[in-house]
Amino acid sequence: MAALTDSVSRRFVIIGNGIAGTTAAEQIRKGDPAAQITLVTNEPYPLYNRIALPPFLKQKVTQQKVMIRSLAWHEERAIQLLREETAVRVCVAEREVHLASGKVLPYDVLLIATGGRANPLPGAANLRNIFNFQTLDDALAISAQIERSRHAVVVGGSYISYELTEAFRARGLHTTWVMRGPWFLRRVLDAEGGALVDRIAAHHGVEVIHGAEVAEVRGKDGEVREVVTTNGRVLPCDLLGVGVGITRNVEFLEGTGITITGGGVMTDEFLRTSVPNIFAAGDVAAYFDRYVGGHITMGTWDNATNHGKVVGQNMLGAHIPYDDVPTYSTTLFHNRIMAFGATPESNPEVESVVWLDEASESYRRLFFHGERLVGGVIIGQRKGFPKLLDMIKQRTPVHPSERAKVLTETLQ
Repeated sequence: MAALTDSVSRRFVIIGNGIAGTTAAEQIRKGDPAAQITLVTNEPYPLYNRIALPPFLKQKVTQQKVMIRSLAWHEERAIQLLREETAVRVCVAEREVHLASGKVLPYDVLLIATGGRANPLPGAANLRNIFNFQTLDDALAISAQIERSRHAVVVGGSYISYELTEAFRARGLHTTWVMRGPWFLRRVLDAEGGALVDRIAAHHGVEVIHGAEVAEVRGKDGEVREVVTTNGRVLPCDLLGVGVGITRNVEFLEGTGITITGGGVMTDEFLRTSVPNIFAAGDVAAYFDRYVGGHITMGTWDNATNHGKVVGQNMLGAHIPYDDVPTYSTTLFHNRIMAFGATPESNPEVESVVWLDEASESYRRLFFHGERLVGGVIIGQRKGFPKLLDMIKQRTPVHPSERAKVLTETLQ
């Protein structure tokens, strides 16, 4: 631990111990054995696998399998892990991070990897058994409540809302899925893709209600009992899951001069912010995507992982551009869905072509920006995916008249 008190060693502070922050800390330690590294988290746990939380909720993996790093791992690498601490202010001139506990962390290089927090359901804060689904503690509390429940309602058209829907139904609850939009992932799928998801959900006994929001949540003895929708439905409910988006954790950066855009921390392609010696990575970063030529935010595990690898080296002085195509894949009851690269959710300017085969429950939608393929979404068969990924990475020119041909050729 001598490196932590060495006056000539560089001081690296990382706010956020998710996969981006912890990976960056690991890269820094590999590149600088003498560096002082402090990793700050508002949770009680070292790094765990957030993409393992849905299968954990479905009781397909144990809590032990969810955990990735231990306290001993941090100690062995002289990475100081401050748990249950929250950053409340960054003083750029003094190069200090102030925590809610009163602690002050001086830094030479700072990484913002704070991700986001789940948005609550308005008007339901005073009732129990209403859950967001983002953290391990969320998953533990939801799992315990499932055992005491019969009727579940899920609100939202996001990946989180879908994962809750699948988990509730997998564990035997009568489940109703309510969303404001006309279909699931309305910015990523089109109407045909949304209808396919509805058919898959219905096959597993889920009722899907579109074009509706929660008008009222009724309770008894402090616990939720019914959900009333804006289209007049009254749904019995002793477990309410909420997946209505996130708010990125950037409030503590007020007054720093760091540019915030679209709720995220703007960075260049090297994940540097507008303030010297401060970087951002993971879900909180609105980073410059070299494939679309603009800034996007991307809330996927592999994107955050690769951010961490690059930013850790750049914090040490390297000059490595982030140049990767993020992917996200999850189950869709008996099927699977995968999104990759830029989609209308991260870049509304893209154009698309669509293919659907109802018999095999397969669907794909490819997204183009100008004369280049930049992303897509696939349900069912993944044939041709490596070729699509290669086209994005190689920036293969595709004339608008050839877009449909690209789609059909990759299916053969």
